[in-house]
Amino acid sequence: MRALLIIAALVTLSSATSVSLEDLEFHAWKLKFGKTYGSAEEESRRKETWLANRKLVLIHNMLADQGIKSYRLGMTYFADMVRTPHRLLNGRLDSFNRTKAHSATTFLRQAGGAVLPDTVDWRDKGYVTDVKDQKQCGSCWAFSATGALEGQTFRKAGKLMSLSEQQLVDCSGDYGNMGCGGGLMDQAFDYIKDNGGIDTEESYPYEAVDGECRFKPDSVAATCTGYVDITSGDEDALKEAVATIGPVSVAIDAGHSSFQLYDSGDSSPMMNEPECSSTDLDHGVLVVGYGSDSGQVINWGIDWGQEGYIMMSRNKHNQCGITTASSYPLV
Repeated sequence: MRALLIIAALVTLSSATSVSLEDLEFHAWKLKFGKTYGSAEEESRRKETWLANRKLVLIHNMLADQGIKSYRLGMTYFADMVRTPHRLLNGRLDSFNRTKAHSATTFLRQAGGAVLPDTVDWRDKGYVTDVKDQKQCGSCWAFSATGALEGQTFRKAGKLMSLSEQQLVDCSGDYGNMGCGGGLMDQAFDYIKDNGGIDTEESYPYEAVDGECRFKPDSVAATCTGYVDITSGDEDALKEAVATIGPVSVAIDAGHSSFQLYDSGDSSPMMNEPECSSTDLDHGVLVVGYGSDSGQVINWGIDWGQEGYIMMSRNKHNQCGITTASSYPLV
């Protein structure tokens, strides 16, 4: 019996030592983000992608440790996704390059130049709701639009209300938006203006799928009288608008591994992606400030980036197109 027990222990030990460090890390990562897959084949395929991204992260962070890269990457929720599917989640803001609403007012800068503070962070002033999560739906444009309108409504009325992205997903198709297939913030503002307002998040909660329009006039929490487009490519104009108006909707090119795997840790790294385009825009975000301690909110949940935020470099030749298509609603 004793010999059998020893043999059994050796077999167990041998089996345990066959589990690699990568296997353990992948298992821990799945538990952290609640990842499950429909089949063993899918899990194997996703694990291969995860391993490839793990290698990319390790190499990138070695360069960051040497000061060659300005930010760090990590094994985020998106680490088991190749770039193309992840890019589809962003939405289809590349349609901005083909068609754009033309009913906007143009932002007018102050004559002689405004004296602006060195740092602005509208989160500290109560203009910004908690970070949200668009999930498996290309509705970034809706989150960007509601974020800007939430800020302007707070500026006018002094009350911060979370607004319904799902209403924009379900109801603004006649304005050129495509629900989870993408859309434009300006088109969302046009819809809200003509519709007579937008419901609260509580009354029309987010579902991350396309649905039938269920707008409730009695639950309107914010209205919009129009919107203002900021001069394309003008970083000083965007800075002035953020400083004097509040959070601003912008479109960026986020279709790169650096965004997919961005993970600041405890530092405040500046995103400086050399492969970014200033015209091929695919993601709507909200600029909530500028300076060394504020940034842009990207609605991929608080487990991504700096608790849902990213720091992007200014005055870097329109980094990722951040000043190409920026606007804010009028209330």
